[in-house]
Amino acid sequence: MIRAFLALPLPDTLIHRLTVLQHGLRLTDPVPRENLHLTLVFLGEQREPDLEDLHIALDNRRLEAPELQLTGLDVFGGQMPRNLHATFALTPGLKALQAKVTQLARHSNIAIKARKFVPHVTLARFAEGEASAPELAARIQQQGAVQSDPYLIPEMVMFRSILRASGPVYDPLASYPLLP
Repeated sequence: MIRAFLALPLPDTLIHRLTVLQHGLRLTDPVPRENLHLTLVFLGEQREPDLEDLHIALDNRRLEAPELQLTGLDVFGGQMPRNLHATFALTPGLKALQAKVTQLARHSNIAIKARKFVPHVTLARFAEGEASAPELAARIQQQGAVQSDPYLIPEMVMFRSILRASGPVYDPLASYPLLP
C-alpha cells in the first residue's frame, strides 16, 4: 500500500513568501519549505495497481494549468487550532482541475471522501492544546494583508507520503504537465 496525494508544487517566489510568513508568525515547528504544496486530492492508502491506473488516466489527459492567488491566512480547528495555513482563491480553473482529478481517481477505484475543497497550503500543524486561538489570531492580525498576484502553475505531481516521527516525507512519484 502506498499513501499518496495529488498536489500543485509552488513556484520558488511563492515558497519564499510563505517561509517569510512562517518566520514572521514565530512558528515553533513550521512545515519545511520542501513540503509546501497545495493538495488537490488526498488519495490515502492505495494499492499500487490503482495508483498505476490513475497515473495512466492522468498521463493521457491534457489538463489546464490553474492560477494560484494567495488571499490570506487562516486556521482549521476553530478554538482548538490544529493547522495554520495560507489561503488561496478558489478560481474557476483551480476548481475545475480539482474536480477532474477527483473524478479520475474515483474512476481508478480510489475512494475519495466527499468534502469541500478549500485551497490552502499548510504552514504549521499543532497537537491538541498546543496552539492558542487568540494568540494565533493576534499573530495573523500583525501580518496585515497577505496577498499575491496570480501564479500560473505548470504541473501537477503525484506524491507518496511517508509518515515518520520527525514529520512526513513527500516523494514525487509522477509529474503531469498542465496546459497554459
